[in-house]
This record gives sequence, C-alpha cells and structure tokens, in this order.
Amino acid sequence: MTQTADTLLDRLGRWLASRLQVESSGYEPYTPSDPETLRRTLEPGDILLVEGNQHISAAIKYLTQSTWSHSALYVGDALPQPADGSERPRLIEVNLGEGCVAKPLSKYRTYNTRICRANGLSPEDRQRVVRFMVDRLGLKYDLKNIFDMLRYFLPTPPVPVRWRRRMIAFGSGDPTRAICSSLIAEAYGQIRYPILPEITRAPGRASAQSKYMRREIMHIRHHSLYTPRDFDLSPYFRIVKPTLEYGFDYRQVSWGDQKEVEV
Repeated sequence: MTQTADTLLDRLGRWLASRLQVESSGYEPYTPSDPETLRRTLEPGDILLVEGNQHISAAIKYLTQSTWSHSALYVGDALPQPADGSERPRLIEVNLGEGCVAKPLSKYRTYNTRICRANGLSPEDRQRVVRFMVDRLGLKYDLKNIFDMLRYFLPTPPVPVRWRRRMIAFGSGDPTRAICSSLIAEAYGQIRYPILPEITRAPGRASAQSKYMRREIMHIRHHSLYTPRDFDLSPYFRIVKPTLEYGFDYRQVSWGDQKEVEV
C-alpha cells in the first residue's frame, strides 16, 4: 500500500491544532461532574454541554457569548465495551485534530457541564439520532483547513456582534467541524426536531424579540451554524440537573458556618 506524503500543510495543521488545544491554567469547576451520577441521569440522545478550558474554548465562548464551548451526544450502551476492560465510551463528539470520536464520561469529570434533553422524543427517533452519530465515527477534520483554525487564535476578535457567529463557519467554505454542535444539529435535523423556533409574525401582535435576534435565528437554519449555546437556549430542550433528579432536600445541606447542636 502506498501512503500519502506528509505535506507542509499537514504538518502546519497538526501544529495549529495542538496549540489550540493547550489547556488554560487555573481552571476550576464550580460543581465537578460525577461520571456515575451523569450515567444514571443521562438518556441516549441527550446533549452534554461542556465549559472547556482550551485556547479554542475561549474563542468559541467569546464568539457565541456563552459559557458553553463544546457539546457531545450521549449514546448510552450503543458502543461495545473495550476489549482491554477500560471504561465504555458513551459520548460521541467532534474534536479538532481528531474528528468524530467516542469518549468515556470520565473525560469531563473536572468540567462544568449541562444536560440538554429533547422533550417528548420517541424511542424510534432517539435511536435514529444515536445511530446517525455512531455511523459518523471516524469522520476526520481536514487539518488543511488552516483558515478554520487561525481565527480561533484571537479569543476577542475586533468584529461587530452580528458577525461573530458567522466566524464559526468562515474559512475553507465547508462547515467547520471544530465544534460538535453542527453534527448534533444535523442528527436532530434528520428527524425534523426543532432546535430554535421559527419566527412568525401574527398581524396586530408585537414581537418581543429584537430585530437582531430575528435575523440571527433566521440565519442559523443550516446545521453548520449551530453552536453549543443554542441547545441551552432552545425552548424544545429541557435542562436536566443530576442533583435535582435524585431527591435534593435543601434542609439536608451542611453549611460551613453551622454550629453543631449539643445533645
């Protein structure tokens, strides 16, 4: 078999990808994720939003004006247990430099996360979403898309607010795969599940949304322009918090300044 020669663009692409994935120092989550609790709470088809701490994460959070810089789809037990006995991969995500890969829940043990769940999803459509993502495992990110990566080296690029989301797709002309939200949006698009609402104007009814918001929502119809925060903002996805799913009682909280009652 002949192997394709390693070009200068290939080497440059790998170097840029490695630089963008360098983690920032001093990151500390407010509520670290417990993989076992997440596993008990998550359902196949759920979206796990992540507050990343890489260089690319800072740029995405700025461009989207959101806490969330990454998203992954939970597939449950759809993937086999590794032969070496390691943790079963239950998340499918797209990473810069790797492409579409499967990862275990423990990867995000030290990150702030949020679960977004499509409301009323039928079992059949849930499996279609999972199968869509499983079938795309191995999809590669083209490291020759240099412009797709260069723009993330400016965490606060001097561009007007209305253009920031457009920068997510600016570059080679193909939808960027630097974030997984576009592939997840495509998965939900194939079952025709809405993410952001259609904008309709009823006669005689004033819209509560700004003109900018209407333009923005209308513009991101294509799956390539969806960002992690859109699942958080969607009126059709529920926010699921593991601590509340298992009988949280505020009266059982132990506060640091609480004095012990002498018996």
